Amino acid sequence: QVQLVESGGGLVQPGGSLRLSCVASGTIFRINAMHWYRQTPGKQRELVATITRGGTTNYADTVKGRFTISGDYAKNTVHLQMSSLRPEDTAVYYCSIYTSDGQYWGQGTQVTVSS
Repeated sequence: QVQLVESGGGLVQPGGSLRLSCVASGTIFRINAMHWYRQTPGKQRELVATITRGGTTNYADTVKGRFTISGDYAKNTVHLQMSSLRPEDTAVYYCSIYTSDGQYWGQGTQVTVSS
């Protein structure tokens, strides 16, 4: 069984920064990509950032230049450094890994950007 555990969420003022982390454990076959998603009530889950095994990164237009994804495939960890946070970044953030036998999700961590 595969488990993903996120940490690092919380309350931050607009313009502030947070760093999210995610560790995957269990019987994990080859991880091909690691992602961060986010979701707000009543909306679909949005892909925020991706890092492939080869190191290629992709970002949603709404976070480009403000968020940075990094990952360590040897340690099954992925991070999301978030800067210049805005109230519209408020959401539950989920990490996800795409492996050779499927996609797995964490339980989510709340990020609230408010003064």
